[in-house]
Amino acid sequence: MKEVYITRLSKFLPNEPVGNDEMESILGLVDGKPSRARLRILGNNKIKTRYYSLDKDGKSTHSNAEMTATAVNNLFDDKFPLSQLQLLACGTTSPDQMLPNHAAMVHGLLKCQPVELIAATGACAAGMQAFKYAWMSIKCGNTRNAVSSGSEKFSSWMLAEKFEPETENLKQLEDNPIIAFEKDFLRWMLSDGASAALFQDKPNEEGLSLRVDWVEIASYAHELETCMYAGSIKNEDGSTKGWIDMTPDEWAQHSVFSFKQDTRLLGKNIVPSGAKMWKELVERYNIDLDKLDYFLPHLSSEFFRFKIDEEITRLGVPIPQEKWFTNLTKVGNVGTASPYLMLEELLNNDMLKKGQTIVMMVPESARFSYAYAHITVV
Repeated sequence: MKEVYITRLSKFLPNEPVGNDEMESILGLVDGKPSRARLRILGNNKIKTRYYSLDKDGKSTHSNAEMTATAVNNLFDDKFPLSQLQLLACGTTSPDQMLPNHAAMVHGLLKCQPVELIAATGACAAGMQAFKYAWMSIKCGNTRNAVSSGSEKFSSWMLAEKFEPETENLKQLEDNPIIAFEKDFLRWMLSDGASAALFQDKPNEEGLSLRVDWVEIASYAHELETCMYAGSIKNEDGSTKGWIDMTPDEWAQHSVFSFKQDTRLLGKNIVPSGAKMWKELVERYNIDLDKLDYFLPHLSSEFFRFKIDEEITRLGVPIPQEKWFTNLTKVGNVGTASPYLMLEELLNNDMLKKGQTIVMMVPESARFSYAYAHITVV
């Protein structure tokens, strides 16, 4: 098995950063009224700025595929051109369409030679599934290089106009047509952008590289019900009904294609299961916590920082807060792109030194999956 190195990382964040007071003017007012929950949600997640692939009038400026292709292109130059790319693995929660898959659309925009493709579609862990596929391809000798990406275009899903049919339907039923908190919640949590990593079977001749030592991903869907979902509605018994078994009228009346989150399930389950997996990995890989230099947890909200800290400490596998690195508050929660954006900032802002070790933690709340990766700076 070969050693595998991340030799370059890139990002693309569309347009100018959007402050908290600008969000609703861009996304729009549902039923013409300000959200009652917005300030409370923003107070918990602590995000100050984020990026939207929309202009000030809420019109789209970039597709998901365009943002991803730009990030991928930024990995290449005359020294290592795009013409050498062998594999492209793309993860996203918010593809521009169901078919063709996201990776195929990105490849179409790159207009390069034939390459192997894989598209991972899900919530936050999908970016790490693409990451692991790229790593494994080189590890086993299938390719000498590969690119993986995480990207999101959530903003268009969250525009007020997408909820108009539902609010009109609610008006016929009651005097106060407010969309459910499970839908409003994610309007103030999610944002747009793309980031990509170049994997190779050799480290950089000059400068630092990141050797990926291992990647572990596990799903807990066998014991936990759906928490974050789109294209479906959730039934009283915790099961879901997908859009394919619903009529077009039902799609509109229930905003079926909006992102929704069962926040009660989220708060109860997202931390304990991930902490349990961390303890198992520390034991399996005999990780010396004292020698760990950086911990990169993908936080959907700063609300979870101290809950994670408390739980891993209780389990006897603590990581001091001074070793934690996140950039949530300034780039926002960009789903599958967020883990890459943290790693990109560390590498490209000269924050790393040879010999340092990094652990990435990526929880996914869709039906509770977790991804961890261990990296050594070389």
